[in-house]
Amino acid sequence: MTPAALGFRTHSGWAVFVVVAGSARSVELLERGRVEMVEGAAPRQPYHAAENLPFKQAEKLIVDCTSGAKRLAQKQLADVLRQAENREHTVIAAGVLSASGRPLPDLAAILGSHALIHTAEGEMFRSVLSGACEEQNLPVIRVKERELNATAAAQLGISTEAIQSRLSAMGRLIGPPWRQDEKMAALIAWVALATASSKAKRDARGASSG
Repeated sequence: MTPAALGFRTHSGWAVFVVVAGSARSVELLERGRVEMVEGAAPRQPYHAAENLPFKQAEKLIVDCTSGAKRLAQKQLADVLRQAENREHTVIAAGVLSASGRPLPDLAAILGSHALIHTAEGEMFRSVLSGACEEQNLPVIRVKERELNATAAAQLGISTEAIQSRLSAMGRLIGPPWRQDEKMAALIAWVALATASSKAKRDARGASSG
C-alpha cells in the first residue's frame, strides 16, 4: 500500500479535499472533491443564522449544526479513505488549512461581534474536519494559509517555485477544476504526507537503535 495524505480547504458548510500519494519530493494526485457538511434546511452559515436569536435558541442551533456537520464529515471521510484503499493507497495523515488562529471567546461574545461570527464559523467547520480525521486515527496538521508556502518549502526541502511548478503540472494532468482551493488543499496534503513520513522514519530509527 502506497502512503497517501488528505488536504482540506474549508468554506461555510463545505470543503474542498485533495488526496495525494508518493513521497516528500514527488507526489501524484489521486482524487479531489467536496465534503458537504450541511444538508436539508440547516443553515450554511450557522453563526450568522444564530446572531439575532435569543441566546438559548442560538446555542441550540450551533450545537445542532455542529453535530450534523460532524456526522456528514465522518461519513464522507470514511468513503474517501475506502476509495483510497481500493486503489491500494493508505491515507496516513491529513492537513487542514487555518485562518488567523485567533483565540475565540465564549458564544455570547462571538454573537456580539460580526467579525468574530465569521471567524467562529470558519473554525467550526475546520474543527469538524479535524475531528473527523482524528476519529479515523489520522494525525492532523494545521497550517495558516498565509504561512503555507513557507512551511511547505521548509518541510519539503524544495523551493517555492518548484512547488508551484509541480502543482501546476498536477492541474494540467487532471484538468479543471484546478482553482486556488484545489492547489492549496493539494499542498497541505503534500506537507502532511511529508511530515508523517519523516516521523515514521524517525520512529523506525529509534526502534532499531533501541
